[in-house]
Amino acid sequence: MKISLGFSTCPNDTFIFDALVNGKIDTEGLEFVPYLTDVEDLNLLAFSGELDVTKISYHAWLHVWKSYRILDSGSALGKGSGPVLVAKNECLDPRYLSLKVAIPGEYTTANLLLRLAYPNIKEKKVFVFSDIEQAILDDLVDAGVLIHENRFTYEKRGLVLLRDLGQFWNETANAPIPLGGIMAHRRLPQDVAEKINRLVKKSLEYAFMFPEGTMAYMRQFAQSMEEEVLNAHLKTFVNEYSLELGAEGKRAIQILIDKSIEAGLINDIPEDYFVI
Repeated sequence: MKISLGFSTCPNDTFIFDALVNGKIDTEGLEFVPYLTDVEDLNLLAFSGELDVTKISYHAWLHVWKSYRILDSGSALGKGSGPVLVAKNECLDPRYLSLKVAIPGEYTTANLLLRLAYPNIKEKKVFVFSDIEQAILDDLVDAGVLIHENRFTYEKRGLVLLRDLGQFWNETANAPIPLGGIMAHRRLPQDVAEKINRLVKKSLEYAFMFPEGTMAYMRQFAQSMEEEVLNAHLKTFVNEYSLELGAEGKRAIQILIDKSIEAGLINDIPEDYFVI
């Protein structure tokens, strides 16, 4: 059985899926056809339900939950750190100024966190995540929200932190940040979805056992080739919640749902949104 599998080129995804798509583990009769692209591209594809299994920002999932259920394995949940709002001028105050802000996609969780933190910011411009630093430096925007490797490299390019949106979330929610998850389309039979969940976990466990073996695959796609940056990214966004969400991870997702409802962004979502 062929399974179309979408995931992003960021290091945490390639770390997780290296063993699964490169023949390092037994896939139990399933053939995975990988499709790698920017996370916002995956978010938009989710609206048409093209992929059987895909990485989706939790913000986007709030709008496609009728089509996709969350796998227990493979999620990226930050613990006190997440997307960062940066600029050239540290005196900018996003609470009071009308800023033009670069975002990595309308349906990214980074944009949702920005909206929850600063609802007064209305003027936003979408860039591919890797182009946001340069857009700020070129004065195309006043500030930008950085994700993936860029959140670890912006200081080297002379940019300054206005707000760590991960810290904002921690202060207001006291929970991990549900950034993105691996979702299975509801058209898949339950037993197949459960098998896929098991294989995602198995692939990640393999990566944890042989981390050096994943480095070549990550470097094929990573924006930054510096090992220090790759390791910092993995340490931040691949953790115990990636193996399985557990009660705390599921609580964090429910808080994200509740806060989005309170902000008038979505309607209620029933509780059958997990595969297992």
